Amino acid sequence: MAAHTERVGLQVLVTGVPYRHPGLLAKIVATLDVLSGGRAALGIGAGWYEREQRGLGLPVWPAGERLARLEETLQIVAQMFGDDDGPYEGRYYQLAETLCSPKPLGPVPVMVGGGGERKTLRLVATYGDACNLFAQPGHGTEGVAHKLDVLHAHCDDVGRPYEEIRKTILWNGPVPFDGSFTDTLAPYAELGVDEVFVMPMEADVVAFARGLVDHVVEPAAAL
Repeated sequence: MAAHTERVGLQVLVTGVPYRHPGLLAKIVATLDVLSGGRAALGIGAGWYEREQRGLGLPVWPAGERLARLEETLQIVAQMFGDDDGPYEGRYYQLAETLCSPKPLGPVPVMVGGGGERKTLRLVATYGDACNLFAQPGHGTEGVAHKLDVLHAHCDDVGRPYEEIRKTILWNGPVPFDGSFTDTLAPYAELGVDEVFVMPMEADVVAFARGLVDHVVEPAAAL
């Protein structure tokens, strides 16, 4: 993707803290940013899919520890992408150096995925450039609206302008190509949601991507 495109943004939605050491993760994202000419972003969450973690032989940490590791990871990534190459001493991670060479070409946006109201959304307010929330088809916008209200309160608490954070949702359901999906997204746009991520519901992902381009992208972008 980095080699064959010029405008496509490149990120995982989202990786979890159990999957890669923070120092290595920062190097991976920085390398992708250089290879793509500055199009990388970091999407990260605490990691919830224990079946996958056990299946891959990864450690399965309690939720509280995963969130604490997520905060340390966000701190490490910020330090490695910045000018401080010194050590990092956390409870869970210790780095003798936070050297990242080459650096990313520019600021790498950090998206924190998850809707935990006490901790995750506070991490968004403190460290994130974007949030990513689940949108449940058939349940209206009330859930997302509530999470955004919580995020707004956390931003006020930490002294961060709420407007600085890009609001995104993951649409976990079918995407019709008959024009109705734009009507579905309109109330989210009114809430201030900037971007929607969708997943293919059928095996032919190329046809799904073409359908998005032909029928969804332009009218949705106009909201």
